[in-house]
Amino acid sequence: MSSRDIAVIGTGMHPWGKWGRNFVEYGLAAAREALADAGLSWRDVQYVAGADTIRNGYPGFIAGATFAQALGWSGAQVSSCYAACASGAQAIANARAQILAGLCDVALVVGADAAPKGFFAPVGGDRPDDPDWLRFRLLGATNPMYFALAARRRMALYGSTVEDFAHVKVKNSRHGLANPNARYRKQVAVEEVLESPVVASPLRLLDICATSDGGAALVLTSAEFARSRGLHPVRIAGLSTRTPAFPKTVIDLPDFATDSAMTVDPGERTFRESLAHDAFTQAGVAPSDVSLAEVYDLSTALELDWMEDIGLCAKGEAESLLRAGETTIGGRIPVNPSGGLASFGEAIPAQAIAQICELTRQLQGRSEGRQVEDATVGIAVNQGLFGHGSATVVVR
Repeated sequence: MSSRDIAVIGTGMHPWGKWGRNFVEYGLAAAREALADAGLSWRDVQYVAGADTIRNGYPGFIAGATFAQALGWSGAQVSSCYAACASGAQAIANARAQILAGLCDVALVVGADAAPKGFFAPVGGDRPDDPDWLRFRLLGATNPMYFALAARRRMALYGSTVEDFAHVKVKNSRHGLANPNARYRKQVAVEEVLESPVVASPLRLLDICATSDGGAALVLTSAEFARSRGLHPVRIAGLSTRTPAFPKTVIDLPDFATDSAMTVDPGERTFRESLAHDAFTQAGVAPSDVSLAEVYDLSTALELDWMEDIGLCAKGEAESLLRAGETTIGGRIPVNPSGGLASFGEAIPAQAIAQICELTRQLQGRSEGRQVEDATVGIAVNQGLFGHGSATVVVR
């Protein structure tokens, strides 16, 4: 392990679904499973990093303390953070910083959500300094419409078709069949996707992920702690949670709330490309080294964009890889072998953590029924509202 690596010695999840219970219950189940997987007790944990949920009242805003209380006050250090869909990755980053600074050896990262039915509504009232709130109001671009704009952009640039998008859903539904934590475990056909209701053209209902309840947790340790226990663990070798560099932001759509005095030259890379580049550089690996990827498939079209943004193929080539079977399990570079958000739905603070659970288990050879053979390097990427994003590289 390098001096910047940390070890993943335990993973845990609560299955995704619509269970109608408190989010704390989901996080507690995931945390206990992760501790058991690590062979540790709650008393061994020195630091708890909670990923916040903003739709579950005050306990959701202080998730780290909420989960620490549920496990039993032990005197552990604690933090809570929110970064929309990148919340889990930022919680991992908090724990990583504590470990690398020598302030703790064992950290528990937990995220869980109890999501409302339907598409997420904005939270927090009027927010005229929030570019996403302005997007809702000035463009009328709710999240599904935002995804649709990106899909239309892809169609215009590369000739993508609605059938291409449907094939993403088909692939991910097939992967999700073998994942016991997935909410949707049913094979979907191209025709079913194309016959589902239009939400925001060209995207249909089955092109867009649902909202879900669920939880995920990780036990992270220093390299020294892992060695002291005779472990040869999977390692987090790179992690980036940078912001966009205006004016080249998420998908080059307007950012209404940016001070032009802060305009920076972002170089050749977009926001998502920069996230992946940072993580790869930290890990000392290249996109060509990647064995599998967990990418942010809020929409089917978005998965294709992410494949190119993280360097798995050149611009405009994602559809070719998909149709050739290269992104399915057994192909050259499986994408979303977990089933992705297409099979899980969104449990916002848990999903980036769940991605690392998947990468860890894949690299350990523990993903029965959906195992990627000889996996050595994985990358997980997320993008959240208000400029949040993350890329995490895991190696063995």
